[in-house]
Amino acid sequence: MSNDIRAVCVIGWPVEHSRSPLIHNFWIGQHALAGEYRREAVKPEEFPAFIKELAQRGYAGANVTIPHKEVAMTLSEPDDRAQAVGAANTLWFEGDTLRSTNTDVEGFLANLDQMAPNWDRGLEDCIVLGAGGASRAIVYGLLSRGVRTICVANRTFARAQSLRERFGDTVRPVAWDEIGGLLAGAGLLVNTTSLGMKGQPPLDLRLEDLRQSAVVADIVYSPLITPLLQEAKDLGLRYADGLGMLLHQAVRGFSLWFGVKPEVTPELRAMVEEDLTKPKE
Repeated sequence: MSNDIRAVCVIGWPVEHSRSPLIHNFWIGQHALAGEYRREAVKPEEFPAFIKELAQRGYAGANVTIPHKEVAMTLSEPDDRAQAVGAANTLWFEGDTLRSTNTDVEGFLANLDQMAPNWDRGLEDCIVLGAGGASRAIVYGLLSRGVRTICVANRTFARAQSLRERFGDTVRPVAWDEIGGLLAGAGLLVNTTSLGMKGQPPLDLRLEDLRQSAVVADIVYSPLITPLLQEAKDLGLRYADGLGMLLHQAVRGFSLWFGVKPEVTPELRAMVEEDLTKPKE
C-alpha cells in the first residue's frame, strides 16, 4: 500500500454486506483525494490484535460494525458520546492515540432533520422499539433534543430497563404488548429492531392511532421501504428510512480521516439505492 494513499477500512464479522466502502470511495473520488476505503473481515477473537496493529497495517482510522462496537470502545480513547452509548463505530488517530466516537447519534438526527424538518418542534413523547446498541445511540440523540419521555419497548423487558439505568428517568421501559396503547400520545415512533428487514418477519403493529403530525423512522435499509414505513406512507405520515441514517453517520468519520466535510447528496443516495436493489449475482 503506497504511503501516499490515506487508507481507511470498515471492520466487521461478517463485513461483505457493508455499503461503507461505496459511500466513502464515492466521496474520495468526488474530492479527488489520494485515499482508499476497504473492508476487513475480522473474527471477534482476532479483533483486539487487529486494532492494536491498525497503524502498522497502514490505516489512518476505521469504522467498526457488528459485532465489534462495544469492544472497540475499550481498545481506544472514547469521547463522551461513545461512553454514554456504550459503543464506538468510528476510530481515528490523534498523534499516536487511537480515539473513538459513535456517529450513529448524529446520523439518526441529521436524517430526521432532512426527511422530516422540525420533527422535534414541540415533541414531548416518543416510542423506541428495541434496546440494543442502535437504540442506545438513538435514545442519547433524542435526549439531546429535549424529548420529555422516551418509551423503550423490547421483548426482553430487562434490556429495556437497562436503558433507564443508563440514561435516567426520561426513559420509560414498557412491555412489548403495551406499544399499541401508547401510539396516540407519541410524536415519533422509531424501529431499531431487525423486524421488517429482508428475511425477517414484519413488525406486528398498526399505526392508525398515531396522530397525523407524528413521524415514523426505521433504521432498517434493506428493504428501503419496510412494511412499517409503507404503512406510514399510506397513512400520509412523514417518515425517515434507514439509508439516510447510514449515509449521514458516515460524514463525521470522513471529516476526521480526510479533513474534508462531505455532503449527503441525491447522487450519492441514488448510487447506494441502486446497489441495494440490484439482484445478487
